Amino acid sequence: MWLALRGMEVHAVDISPVAIELARRLAEEHEVAHRIRFEVWDLDDGLPAGPSVDLLVCHMFREPRLYPAMVERIVPGGALAVAGLSEIGGEPGSFRAGRGELRQAFSALRVVAEGEGNGVTWFFGRKAA
Repeated sequence: MWLALRGMEVHAVDISPVAIELARRLAEEHEVAHRIRFEVWDLDDGLPAGPSVDLLVCHMFREPRLYPAMVERIVPGGALAVAGLSEIGGEPGSFRAGRGELRQAFSALRVVAEGEGNGVTWFFGRKAA
């Protein structure tokens, strides 16, 4: 929603049809539904088909098998923003990234900002132009 409100074209995916429907209604209320393509999609099946993007945002979902495809999907000069759960300051588990996981996974990108602790991790990087 935030991106669409700033004039960007958005492809929003979530596994939950309920979440997609709520997001669609919110977009209609804010008159930006024409800028957002909503899709129910299970990221465990990979990234949905689509063109390269200027910005890819992955929030609170971890699937290391997707990391290379995420980098590939970004246009030269584009950016990747990832936030998720972390073992650093949190409990270990299959949904939590290990120490330095995002930096290592996205080493092909220039790190703009990153952090991990208190059970969360985040990474923002740019692909070379």
